[in-house]
Amino acid sequence: MDNIVQIDANFIEKNTNFPELISALKKGFFSNNIIVPMRHHHDFQNPEVNSDSTLLLMPAWNPSKEAGVKVVTVSPENGQFDLPSIQGTYIYLDAKKGTIKALLEAKSLTAKRTAAASALASSFLSRENSNSLLMIGTGALSINLIKAHTSVRPIEIVYVWGRNFAKAKTICNMLSNEKYTVQAIETIEGKISEVDIISSATLSKTPLVLGKYLTKGQHIDLVGAYKKDMREADDDTIKKSTVFVDTFQGGLKESGDIVIPLNNGTLEEEDVKADLFQLCSNKKSGRTGESEITVFKSVGHALEDLVAANYYYTQFINA
Repeated sequence: MDNIVQIDANFIEKNTNFPELISALKKGFFSNNIIVPMRHHHDFQNPEVNSDSTLLLMPAWNPSKEAGVKVVTVSPENGQFDLPSIQGTYIYLDAKKGTIKALLEAKSLTAKRTAAASALASSFLSRENSNSLLMIGTGALSINLIKAHTSVRPIEIVYVWGRNFAKAKTICNMLSNEKYTVQAIETIEGKISEVDIISSATLSKTPLVLGKYLTKGQHIDLVGAYKKDMREADDDTIKKSTVFVDTFQGGLKESGDIVIPLNNGTLEEEDVKADLFQLCSNKKSGRTGESEITVFKSVGHALEDLVAANYYYTQFINA
């Protein structure tokens, strides 16, 4: 136990190169060597804050190489405690010996790999000349999503919207030294039809991305709404778009953004064109035209965690 490495959020923050992490994820989805069982998803009552919390257990392994499991809780009301909603730890293992190699702070790991997965999808689904981004949400993911998306497309202007305008302005201040301009906005409606890429990472149960505002050629990245009764995009968005998911395993079952349209007949399973395994292996194509509207729904996948854990562990031991 004395040799277990501990990798904290500070190390992860300082040692993230999004193009490198995106490339590592692309190789992971392409190789298809990593085995990922369906993750455990358990909602449990949290009566003191009058809202359910969620426990997620996400295992994955590359036989005789590396393995790991992420233990995460999601508590939507953590804002009242001045804490992020996501808390957790990643246990990184030697798959041959079964020994623990490292413990990684999972909140930061999750934020980085989630943003990298969205940017990976964008590299297939957004127009190559996309130069504007609307970020919906001001949580821990927002800055990471902005940095990841701007690493794969020539973004010049980023608009940030949140329910709390002051938080949106804080995000902008934190990114004031980047090569792109970042501007807080007070309404989504004013900008949603003007941007090339829309990225949304919220816990909303009411759609924020409305199809009536969308224009040809846009790419919509849906990262939040991790439960079946949550959704960030309405049925009209789904009707107008070609839909992609991170994985069919979880993408068709876990989020209201896909589950609700499937249940009400707006979407059929065969309408979901591809997942990241198919895109990265070139078995399916991404965007097929300049005017096509694309939607990518991410619910997270344990392959992403294992690839990211290996990425940070390798840097840590080589530092």
